[in-house]
Amino acid sequence: MNEEQAAVLVEVRNQIGHLILNRPAGLNALTLEMIRLLQQQLDQWRQDPEIRAVVLRANGEKAFCAGGDIRALYDSFKAGDDLHTIFFEEEYALDQAIHAYPKPILALMDGFVLGGGMGLVQGASHRVITERTRMGMPETGIGYFPDVGGSYFLSRLRGETGAYLGVTGTQVRAADALYTGLADFCLGTELLSELDRMLNTQTWSDAPGDDLTAVLKQFASTSLPGSEIKAIQPAINRHFAHDSLLDIQGSLAAEECDAYMDWAQKTLSVIESRSPLAMSVTLEMIRRGRELTLEQCFELELHLDRQWFAKGDIVEGVRALIIDKDKSPRWNPPTLAELNSDRVASFFEGFEPSSASLRRQA
Repeated sequence: MNEEQAAVLVEVRNQIGHLILNRPAGLNALTLEMIRLLQQQLDQWRQDPEIRAVVLRANGEKAFCAGGDIRALYDSFKAGDDLHTIFFEEEYALDQAIHAYPKPILALMDGFVLGGGMGLVQGASHRVITERTRMGMPETGIGYFPDVGGSYFLSRLRGETGAYLGVTGTQVRAADALYTGLADFCLGTELLSELDRMLNTQTWSDAPGDDLTAVLKQFASTSLPGSEIKAIQPAINRHFAHDSLLDIQGSLAAEECDAYMDWAQKTLSVIESRSPLAMSVTLEMIRRGRELTLEQCFELELHLDRQWFAKGDIVEGVRALIIDKDKSPRWNPPTLAELNSDRVASFFEGFEPSSASLRRQA
């Protein structure tokens, strides 16, 4: 396989291992092959004393990674095979390995970072975006829930930001990514080549993570003006603190503050277009995630995954938005008012965090 065909390119320069997602025409959406290549290379570099740090990046200007190859997972379920099950198990194992990686990982994100792309970067020690970056967990729009550790990293955002982003699937720009803590540094695209030059000439100390931080601090920003979420944070906290999506919906409809009314109406429109079941399970998952360890959050998401293709809304969502493209999903049920809370609760029945996770928490 030549470089143009390889889904993940591997380079080593100046004791840095570079992993480059290489499906730009497909917005670098993750396949099982890519997940396995990334895991294999990270495992190899973990043991290699010559590798001081890892850079995770992507080819193409449109997207770092726009998620998983959801069409392949849909086809797998329809065919009755187990690719969709294996995919999630190995994807989550990779994401968890990145969170626990013993060497610094610099995730360099330009363009869209959605769904599975967020899973790759949220465990990285240095999360670097550009002014073109758009981050988000858009799963409820296809009748799914924000996985890849979303129950962990969304639940730990300030106030009710995680519930808002997870339920609505709202994408955030650079200023919001820094404000919310979903990214650490913002670098202008015109400086990407300069970052490469500095990495190629860096003299490494015994603390390569500190070395990377020092490099980035020379010309990257840790905050930017114009955060939209910061401006509406009080409204987010007030509306999304309610116990149920119906209560959240009613609260948004009753917004009377001029500064928040446009946002509240837009948010209501988004909620009305999303899967009621997926949004309600997402809200419950994020609330539970606040009390779980990272390992337990991934276990919870796998517990939901094993039921979702058969009992959730994802098959209909993919049909409407990706297969038939009629953009008119027939959610089951079609409205929040028709959703029975017992059905939401049923997805969480039988979930027991592993004893290993419980021991690590203790």
